[in-house]
Amino acid sequence: MRIGRKIGEGANAEVYEWEDSKKVIKLAKTNITKTDLQREFKNNLVAWKLGLPAPQPYEVVEFNQRPGIVYERIHGKMLSELFFESLILQTNTDLPQFPMNNVKLTARLLAKVHHHSANQEILTNQREFLKHAILNVDYLNEDEKRAVLDVLARLPQKNMICHGDVNPNNILIFNEEPVLIDWMNAANGNPEADLAEFIIMIRYAILPPDIPQNAVRLFDDYREIIIKEFMNEYTQLTGTTYEEVDPWIVPLAARKLSSDGIEEAEKQLLVKVIQSRLDYIRRGE
Repeated sequence: MRIGRKIGEGANAEVYEWEDSKKVIKLAKTNITKTDLQREFKNNLVAWKLGLPAPQPYEVVEFNQRPGIVYERIHGKMLSELFFESLILQTNTDLPQFPMNNVKLTARLLAKVHHHSANQEILTNQREFLKHAILNVDYLNEDEKRAVLDVLARLPQKNMICHGDVNPNNILIFNEEPVLIDWMNAANGNPEADLAEFIIMIRYAILPPDIPQNAVRLFDDYREIIIKEFMNEYTQLTGTTYEEVDPWIVPLAARKLSSDGIEEAEKQLLVKVIQSRLDYIRRGE
């Protein structure tokens, strides 16, 4: 087995070249286990066999006492990278325009995933996964957790394949073709949860400090426009509207508070969003 240079890193793993230019290995960090990776491998294999835009998984291995998954290498850039590049390039123009094609590609990508009904090989139940994550959040008190779970309980139930971690870092685009990676949290449930996750990332993400401030301001100007374009495309393909997705913002924002992949400042922002929405719900009851 031959490992090459590191080509990527996330909250839970590092990605290296593996054996040849056609493969990579995703090596776990200490915050996830071999069991987590085995679940990801199985979920990703299900998606790949269904013909969904996902990399081919080859095997679960161990390298230097770290569990890992060997994947087909996808040559492309993360959607987040493309967003930032376009923002930085346009900061010197008089009439900057945010490129929406990649936003529409993302909507089409998710529509393909959500076209498939529940798969017996994907064992995770979305509701139970969300409940467990919400109950273990440190940023909400017990009354707030119960209120979030009440919101979740009132939402309609569906039984479709969902990715479970839709964010711009998990979408790779190459030659106008999007690919969805990191299927560890895939579940059978409501597509609206995936859509809410993406919307939360666009609406509330705090951008890295190395992004120029005028690029940050430009992104702030486009946040809601991106969401509108994304939902317009998804609605045309599936019939699901933003009004059906918005109630999922509260439970999905609460789930994200358990994530290792976002900064403390962003978590504090999400807490305020959750509390504000819960207050609004209470006043309306």
